[in-house]
Amino acid sequence: MGNGVLSPQVETLDVFVELFSGIDRSETEPGEFYNRLCEALCRLTSMRRAVLMLYDDSLARVVAAGSHGIDPSLLVDVHGTLDETPVAQRALALDEVQELTPEQLAHEVPARYKGALEITTLTCTPLSAANRWFGVIFADRGGGRFKLTDDERHTMWTLGKLAALAASARIATRQQERARRLYERIELAREVHERVMHRLFGVSLVLSSEVELGPADRERCRSEMREALADLRTALERTLSPQPRRTGTTLREELGRLERGYADVPVEIEWKGDREVPPRLEPLSQAVLGESLRNAVRHATPTVIDIRVKLSAETFSLEVVNDGVMAPSSGTGMGLRLVSLEALQVGGVVEFGAADVGRWRTRLVVPL
Repeated sequence: MGNGVLSPQVETLDVFVELFSGIDRSETEPGEFYNRLCEALCRLTSMRRAVLMLYDDSLARVVAAGSHGIDPSLLVDVHGTLDETPVAQRALALDEVQELTPEQLAHEVPARYKGALEITTLTCTPLSAANRWFGVIFADRGGGRFKLTDDERHTMWTLGKLAALAASARIATRQQERARRLYERIELAREVHERVMHRLFGVSLVLSSEVELGPADRERCRSEMREALADLRTALERTLSPQPRRTGTTLREELGRLERGYADVPVEIEWKGDREVPPRLEPLSQAVLGESLRNAVRHATPTVIDIRVKLSAETFSLEVVNDGVMAPSSGTGMGLRLVSLEALQVGGVVEFGAADVGRWRTRLVVPL
């Protein structure tokens, strides 16, 4: 300590304090936080490369959320499932850091990644907390054989807990935001029902009667219609979300990942026009895509999912159609209802329903 060199314990403590101070920013900059966590793992152990994999609930896949010592371009299409990665299952189930020898790699990690990253010995750190599994951290020394020390195992395990804490905090924040937005939308629906539907219902009763309407009655109907439209316009013009969501990607990039085999279900993508989705519509378009894919996987057994994007000077549209619908839907998911209300905020509309026998369609249309 006298020569200015920190002891391993003090350095570890400093790194953990630095990482903990960044957890509160993980919601707005999650990728950067996870990159720094991977860097910390390599800094506190003998590892040279690390990639943090998190579960993406939008497509039910585990994707790369952060890395260190690896060319980011190699991780664009990295994805996987627990079924094809037994070492991740074991690490999470036992809550222990796992170590794979070159002989074990062939059966424990998808073959499509071993060659590209020149992996030999590999470690797998669980990201779990409160009986919830969030993902894993894979790390190695750049391709050589090695054996972990007990101190390294403990440090990696602790960093995994920190990553799980950050992921848990992000999920809790998103759930709170969704609950708030749902409450505001319920309030909007109640206001529309009480202030608009009552007026329109009264007008419809008068107009459907066989009684001859005088000038005063006609004027009263016109007045009620104007008031109903004014109330509806006022309700829909309210800002229901204080800040636009940040996605960190674009619709075109997400579709590119789908084309490259990101999902189990084959997709056919058609993009008409050379324009890009306006930035203000990126969160909405990606939300509609995610909800459509989730519904297709949960409520059908699709053999193919058709995704069509059309951009012109006047209109943006996104259409998702899947087959494999075994029975008529008994209702509409809350997710599609929420994005439908969100579309109204930008003057758009979300349509969903049976497109044909055994097929389901979701369509977003927004005037530009």
